[in-house]
Amino acid sequence: MRQYLELVKEVLDRGTRKANRTGVDTISAFNINYSVDMDGGFPLLTTKKISWKNIVVENLWFLSGDLHIGLLQKHGCKFWDPWADAEGYVPSAYGNFWRCFPVHDGDRASFNDQVRYVLRTLRESPDSRRMVISAWAPGNAQASALPPCHLMFIFNVQYTEAGEPRLCLHLTQRSCDVALGVPYNIAGYAFLLHLFAHLVGMRPGVFGHSLIDAHIYTSKPDDSMAEYDHVPGLRKQLLREPRPLPRLAINPALATLDDVLALCDADLEAILAAFQLDGYDPHPTITFKVAV
Repeated sequence: MRQYLELVKEVLDRGTRKANRTGVDTISAFNINYSVDMDGGFPLLTTKKISWKNIVVENLWFLSGDLHIGLLQKHGCKFWDPWADAEGYVPSAYGNFWRCFPVHDGDRASFNDQVRYVLRTLRESPDSRRMVISAWAPGNAQASALPPCHLMFIFNVQYTEAGEPRLCLHLTQRSCDVALGVPYNIAGYAFLLHLFAHLVGMRPGVFGHSLIDAHIYTSKPDDSMAEYDHVPGLRKQLLREPRPLPRLAINPALATLDDVLALCDADLEAILAAFQLDGYDPHPTITFKVAV
């Protein structure tokens, strides 16, 4: 996927050193935008191996709206473990707010299911420009130990010259860990694009991505914290030739959101059978240490 390699090059070329809350320096660049047409294949990085299992299970967990990481733990997905408390709960506003966004009407508090709203709107009014799903609520985000990085995504329907609708998705991301997070963000939201398109009977179109602070973790000028330096691994990827992208096929039996959510109780074999990824042939894994 050349768009990712171009992103890496741009941050390395024009980024500047910044300190941040983790204590590990970054090379940071502001405002990078690109798009990926799903006709070219599913955008799962090929210059290093990415876990398809983790992509699917994490997004099922998001769609469930659950704050407990039991579904992730059940299937051996450990990347949320550092943020979980002793009981397995995380202060996540991703899926939780997608499904139960807090709404205040006078003295009454209620919740809005943004996912069901978007699916309903796609069926009833596909030309709407209001199909927004937000994880950012100021009262939560400004005080949270884990405010959402990929904070808002918007669906939009475009048409081919023949009049065929294609579903597109744009992601706005305020904080973007280029080495570790971004490959999963690209694949995760491409997965959601394919899934929503499948549920409303459209063909997936274009994934657009706006990165506000795109950063690469690096060692200090005195070479301390070198274990967190992501630059060597990314330069290694830049030397690798991208391979053809895989294709995603979704089980036709998944007709509604409730059908999808029922997979949360299924075993891993059934989950991956429902989202069949064909032709994934990546280069070997490159390990990066996460700065928490």
